[in-house]
Amino acid sequence: MSDPLAPSSAEPAPAVNCPPDSGRSPAPSSGTAPWDTIDGLMRWLDRESVLPAEQERLLRFLKLSEEAGEVAQAVIGATGQNPRKGHSHTWDDVQAELCDVIVTAMVALRTLTPDAQRVFEGHLRRVAGRVPGAAPASP
Repeated sequence: MSDPLAPSSAEPAPAVNCPPDSGRSPAPSSGTAPWDTIDGLMRWLDRESVLPAEQERLLRFLKLSEEAGEVAQAVIGATGQNPRKGHSHTWDDVQAELCDVIVTAMVALRTLTPDAQRVFEGHLRRVAGRVPGAAPASP
């Protein structure tokens, strides 16, 4: 089931198997660092949980699989690959589901370590360092 807070669209799905370039520029940043938002989400989840901490932690990791499945469902729907459902999703739905995966992974990483930002940025640098042209140029 998709996230009720995810944007929905009544637009028909594109006939091609890849998302079109919408020509839209990204929305401006709210000014809040992403990791500050993740910390706030984690505090909220911790307050709302009625489960033992270790069980809550494990379920946050499992939530990633659920969210990844929703990406797959949205891609299948955006490409119309389920004959019974047709074009049930848009590429905007796929984008929203991918964002849910990213946020869920960030919360899971932050749940695992209070130094999640440093861990992630170090990992990203190592990955980019293995790909020619992916690492930012040195000043």
